[in-house]
Amino acid sequence: MVGRFYEDFTVGDTYRHPLGRTISETDNTWFTLLTMNTNQSHFNVDYAAKTPYGKLLVNSTLTVAIVTGLSVVDISQHAFANLGWDEIRMPNPVFVGDTIYARSTVLSMRESESRPYAGIVSCATTGFNQDGADVITWKRTVLVYKRGHGPA
Repeated sequence: MVGRFYEDFTVGDTYRHPLGRTISETDNTWFTLLTMNTNQSHFNVDYAAKTPYGKLLVNSTLTVAIVTGLSVVDISQHAFANLGWDEIRMPNPVFVGDTIYARSTVLSMRESESRPYAGIVSCATTGFNQDGADVITWKRTVLVYKRGHGPA
């Protein structure tokens, strides 16, 4: 099975998302420039060497995007819409060359009052690096199709 419909979720279930993603310097530079982030700590090695980290720092919004993507197969493959990301925290930095993994726990679920073909699912997601250090956490809420109601 790829993805979950509303009926497939259970409060308390934890999913370790199956894929990991190593972040390259090209990924970081392109994403930073694409999003018009002018902080040189993401794309200027000389500048980054003079910061407390001493090396290129991965753009935090790239980390959000990658961890969201890693969770799609389990959380939002059959989503109608993302409703929000709350309480985003970044307890540790991400650097070029880090490999990011993710896991999510279902916090709550309820049927949609306005869309009878869908339900609302909230999850706590954590992204962590190859050493097991948490690099990002959040609560995410999605509107997920019920079985038999999504596009074919």
